[in-house]
Amino acid sequence: MGIAHIQQDTQSQAGTNGQNINDFAFMVATKNGSGSQTSNSIIVRALFKMGIPVNGKNLFPSNIKGLPTWYTIRVSKDGYTARRDTTEIAIAMNEATAAEDIQNLPAGGVCILPQEWKWGQSRDDITYYEIPVRETIKQFDIPSERREQVGNMVYVGVVAQLFGIPMQYLYDALMDNFGGKEKPVKMNYDIIDAAFKWSEENLTKEDRFSFAPMNLTEGKIMITGNEAAALGAVFGGLTVASWYPITPSTSVIDSVISYQRLRRDPETGKETMVVLQAEDEIAAIGMIVGAGWAGARAMTATSGPGISLMSEFAGLAYFAEIPIVVWDITRMGPSTGLPTRTSQGDIIFTYFLGHGDSRQIVLLPANPEECFEFGWQAFDIAEQYQTPVFILSDLDIGMNNWMADPFQYPDQPINRGKVLDKIALEEFFAAKDEWGRYKDYDGDGIPYRTVPGTDHPRAAYFTRGTGHNEYAVYSERSDDWLKNMARLRRKLETARNNLPEPIVDYDEKKPVGIITFGSNDPAVQEARDRLSADGIETNCLRVRALPLRQNVIDFVLNHERVYVVENNFDGQLAQLLTMEIRQDTTHVVSLASGDGLPMSPRFVHENILREERK
Repeated sequence: MGIAHIQQDTQSQAGTNGQNINDFAFMVATKNGSGSQTSNSIIVRALFKMGIPVNGKNLFPSNIKGLPTWYTIRVSKDGYTARRDTTEIAIAMNEATAAEDIQNLPAGGVCILPQEWKWGQSRDDITYYEIPVRETIKQFDIPSERREQVGNMVYVGVVAQLFGIPMQYLYDALMDNFGGKEKPVKMNYDIIDAAFKWSEENLTKEDRFSFAPMNLTEGKIMITGNEAAALGAVFGGLTVASWYPITPSTSVIDSVISYQRLRRDPETGKETMVVLQAEDEIAAIGMIVGAGWAGARAMTATSGPGISLMSEFAGLAYFAEIPIVVWDITRMGPSTGLPTRTSQGDIIFTYFLGHGDSRQIVLLPANPEECFEFGWQAFDIAEQYQTPVFILSDLDIGMNNWMADPFQYPDQPINRGKVLDKIALEEFFAAKDEWGRYKDYDGDGIPYRTVPGTDHPRAAYFTRGTGHNEYAVYSERSDDWLKNMARLRRKLETARNNLPEPIVDYDEKKPVGIITFGSNDPAVQEARDRLSADGIETNCLRVRALPLRQNVIDFVLNHERVYVVENNFDGQLAQLLTMEIRQDTTHVVSLASGDGLPMSPRFVHENILREERK
């Protein structure tokens, strides 16, 4: 299939004397399962160690080993991390897609490919470098099952020599990747070194692209959003995680398992966190509903198809008011859809998840820092409001490596909300002479709860998903039902303006506003710079939680035109805005992409530019 659907742009910022330094992208085309993820990661980490802002995005197939995969590495001296509209360099290591990969290069681009293919040169407006992959591997005693994987290190060495990555950075990146294990580091480094030396002796540089050290990554880390989410959950007091594997969420719980060592009883040394693999997604959420009811801080991680299966238990947790946390690492639907492509298509579904009249709290992180932050905050929010909390990340944030600032240790104690222990329950009865599990004593819609095992004769109550009154007694009376539903809605209204604030860049003199959320943010910020160069100044608001805060609605009403940028086909956030704002919203323009790829700065820039110049 190739990547012809990614439009190419021949424009590129050049350095002095026509040289392009630290402002281009290159794409590595390989076969799925060939081990190229390691070699690509080595390049990304080496560039990061050189102080160059870098981002890698993996485009891989969902079904079988051997199908095409593309990994795009972008370097940007200006710090941009969105998907680049131009791919100037193609490292064509998959013969099945090479013709299309070469055709997609802009004039002045570069193609690196194995010389054993004997392809020749089909274009005279790009530079070719043919490299001896097979011959290089033959020089070393590599186990047969490792030859294809280690063979990818040949292009790493050539890229290093042609474009200027010092070998020390590659060695350090290998040490990081293999945890300091000398044997795999030496095996891979020897191949890189041999390829570097061959390139130095046999290739004449004819292109204009190069890397040069900078100091823009000092103090930063590289991490995936899923790893950050897991670490945040551990710091937030996670005690029970239940899951069923599904792309692209699996590495959330994999990372939780790797971080289990951080949670040990100081006296016994035993781990205080339990991770359970369930037989399916229904069982996974059922387990955490039980754990949350019992007082544990419990979470699961899944994606869209798993959310579908979890809907009934989500409704139970909402109505029985049980705190749980669910990570939805969103992928492309409907149905199985494109399971290894990114999307933001679950936002409406998750917000209203559960049959009947339910609305869920949804958090919307945009980067690894917020994945970590929401990882621990979600437990506080779930317990404070006694309700499920869903965190919608996506494949782009979750599975790709991102530069990030070091995470901030939680600056506040764990908030368990209105939990009554034995002493608090005695005081409650002394003050009020009663306790109703589902009664609103404070006017905020949030009741008081006990957890099983509370040592008090009146601590127990009947937890049920059927109709009940304020005292947890079974009831089918309409007045009891309506009173309970009104309180649940009041609780959500209390939460509305206490959830994470939107990120707002606002100047009342600018008539054009952009609203977005999640992983679109890098593309939107880059597009805003391009629009500014075109004379169009914009304000921007990034939503970080549902239900929407009042200042989101105010932002919409305070602009002549508002563009809602999101990565789904239907423009779901725009629909939610229209539903929540009970005034004219004809000035709201939906810019919905939904092509399975990370949001493109070009898409945002060109669509707003066209609308503004009408």
